[in-house]
Amino acid sequence: MSIQLQRAKALRSEMTPPEARLWRRLRAHRLYGLKFKRQVPLGPYIVDFLCEEHGLVIEVDGDTHARQVAYDRRRDAFLNASGYYVLRFANTDVVQNLDGVLFRIAEACGK
Repeated sequence: MSIQLQRAKALRSEMTPPEARLWRRLRAHRLYGLKFKRQVPLGPYIVDFLCEEHGLVIEVDGDTHARQVAYDRRRDAFLNASGYYVLRFANTDVVQNLDGVLFRIAEACGK
């Protein structure tokens, strides 16, 4: 198993509370029958959630992302160039407005 796959597996068991909250609503085709995977390696990155059918990457950003704007831009540019659409949500959005987050995800998937 590659180091990246080992890291992705470890991240699945170390989800942040906002990631776990969103995952409970995305897993098992709970959102309009859409299939999501969590902590998926894509190129040199591991994305929080992926809906392969719609090429949608979902990232849940904690406070550290305010200090890594350039890194996130490079990451998003790589993912976009690889054919993925990236939606980013702040932890506070997931905690305080989960229905709005789910609406935006469904909308991005044409639901």
